[in-house]
Amino acid sequence: MIHYSCDCCKRKIDPHDELRYVVRMEAFVAMDPSGDDDEADRDHLEEVQDILQRLEEEDCDQISGDVYREMRYDLCSQCHKKFVADPLGRQAALQFDFSEN
Repeated sequence: MIHYSCDCCKRKIDPHDELRYVVRMEAFVAMDPSGDDDEADRDHLEEVQDILQRLEEEDCDQISGDVYREMRYDLCSQCHKKFVADPLGRQAALQFDFSEN
């Protein structure tokens, strides 16, 4: 039998007593068009070749992590509610109140 725990609060999730939520996230480099008027003059094959050559020369794991990353998390019902209410954690960051020392 597979056992699940919440990736946020680390509490075990009993599939018979509560729902388990799966959160999948992707982060990737946005490839926006450059807006150049010379777009028709660009050699896209040459650009791809340059990228492939750089990949061969550099650490591919580091580059691939910088370009694309996929993440998966299991959440209990309580943590799922918190995540849906504030997916980027903005409210949690505002709760800190530092003294003026």
